[in-house]
Amino acid sequence: MDELEHDVVVIGGGPAGENAAQYAVEGTDMTAAIIERELLGGECSYWACMPSKALLRPVAVADITADLQGVTTATVVPSELLARRDYWVSSYDDSGQVGWAEGAGLAVVRGHGRLAGERTVVVTSAEGERLVRARHAVVIATGSAAHVPDMYADALPWDSRDATGVVEVPDRLVVVGGGVVACEAAIWMAALGSEVTLVVRDHRLLGRTEPFAGEAVLKGLRERGVTVRLGTSVDDVRRADPAATGTGRIHGGAVTLTTSDGELEADELLLAIGRMPRLDDLGLDTVGLSADDVTSGRLPEWLHAVGDASGGPPLTHWGKHQARVVGARIAAAASGEVAWEPDREAPVPQVVFSDPEVGSVGMTEAEARDAGHDVVVTRVPTSAAAGTGLLRDHVAGESQLVVDASTRLLLGATFVGPEAGELVHAATVAITGDVPVHVLRHAVASYPTASELWLRLLEELPRDFRQPPA
Repeated sequence: MDELEHDVVVIGGGPAGENAAQYAVEGTDMTAAIIERELLGGECSYWACMPSKALLRPVAVADITADLQGVTTATVVPSELLARRDYWVSSYDDSGQVGWAEGAGLAVVRGHGRLAGERTVVVTSAEGERLVRARHAVVIATGSAAHVPDMYADALPWDSRDATGVVEVPDRLVVVGGGVVACEAAIWMAALGSEVTLVVRDHRLLGRTEPFAGEAVLKGLRERGVTVRLGTSVDDVRRADPAATGTGRIHGGAVTLTTSDGELEADELLLAIGRMPRLDDLGLDTVGLSADDVTSGRLPEWLHAVGDASGGPPLTHWGKHQARVVGARIAAAASGEVAWEPDREAPVPQVVFSDPEVGSVGMTEAEARDAGHDVVVTRVPTSAAAGTGLLRDHVAGESQLVVDASTRLLLGATFVGPEAGELVHAATVAITGDVPVHVLRHAVASYPTASELWLRLLEELPRDFRQPPA
């Protein structure tokens, strides 16, 4: 068996894996190898973040032209929309990513990586097996996979890869789920011509956000013709002639779902009910570990986990942040030093590219109260600032801050409406930096921009919050 040796070995070449390898060796004479069994760049680059936003942005622009006096209404051209998706995923060719990795001094090893002992990984590929040893550290960055319960498995439903990689547009599409993937995919699939129905077990959409955010997205989906069935469970799934036809192609005959609200028939079913860390067939048993050990952080000093595989929020930006911290930690340990790290976990923002858009970070009001905080909540229409009011003729949504009444620190923020994703970073900075609201008031926003909404929100707080707490 061929053998390789590097200072750092990363299993998984998505954004988290790439960042972990880069930060572990940059500025040093150490070497790193990234082991990837599919496309270097991972889920985000080819099947999640990049293609979904490539599909959603033209739809959003067309929506704006339909609600903005002075322009002619644009229409979505399905073939051109899919061509734009293909451009942003490099037609599923990772040579550009490989070029970046090699330019950064990172070795790319193709194949399936599996632990085979301490600091030892066996890589299996079409060419055979090779052993890759790590002098210092191994990083697990294997990402996650769509959760498919047994009831659905035989029907070969679409997952998020099929939705972003759509080739054949089904006339009728049922989406099971009410989270981010479900809400975003419903928009571009409807724009491509599908008659879309969402089946949601919960009584609201986007269950981890503020209730008013889910209500605004529900209204937006229904206005574009998407049928949404809330509080509806699926009891049985049947499919005529299921067939593994390939990503984004219709997987067989008609699908029939028996639900608590009656039967539904569709040409395709998209299952969007969550993802699970991809930790199977990783050889954890060879080093005395289980998947629970990985997601709980019970790892030996030479082994690390980042991104979705770590069990944290399945968000690319969070995985990259983790990877930068872990990479710096590995580099420092290799030189006998200790890397500086913040004394608490960073807040994790999230943007839902729905209509209207939702940006949030930190605690919801309910989470803050459950955690024992005495909170003050301020909420205004997102149209309350001239800058946001000018973005569309009809601005949907509200925005909210959750503030600790004693420390006057921001605990959470939610923005719903145009530019929501751009507004949320200021809240992330405020929470990370412990900036009290009496100081935030003096961060001057340009006029007329969406960021002036911050002043509207802060002005709604009690007047004594404009001074430091006594």
